[in-house]
Amino acid sequence: VQLQASGGGLVQTGGSLRLSCAASRRTFRNNGMGWFRQAPGKEREFVATISWNGGGTYYTESVKGRFIISRDNAKDTAYLQMNNLEPEDTAVYYCAAARSASGSSRVDQYQYWGQGTLVTVSS
Repeated sequence: VQLQASGGGLVQTGGSLRLSCAASRRTFRNNGMGWFRQAPGKEREFVATISWNGGGTYYTESVKGRFIISRDNAKDTAYLQMNNLEPEDTAVYYCAAARSASGSSRVDQYQYWGQGTLVTVSS
């Protein structure tokens, strides 16, 4: 395993969680990083991406203003701060390392994937 996602759990509507994505066995400091999610019965969808140095970020519309993606290259870790969570945010969240330094919203532009962490938001 080269990417380890953690921090998921059960939270009530309006609550917050912070997901972490730690790299092991190799560094992804030169790669863009991304977070995706997959709800039951649905396809994996893009959530957020960040460039290699944190200078560029991009979010899917539904999480703008609520989620914040960040990274700490000294720790080889990326984060997803999720605030004001809604039941529609319930999914398995995956982190991934992009092929490019800028990151991407496209699933096929990611080479390495973490194992996923489950986020459940109760109403």
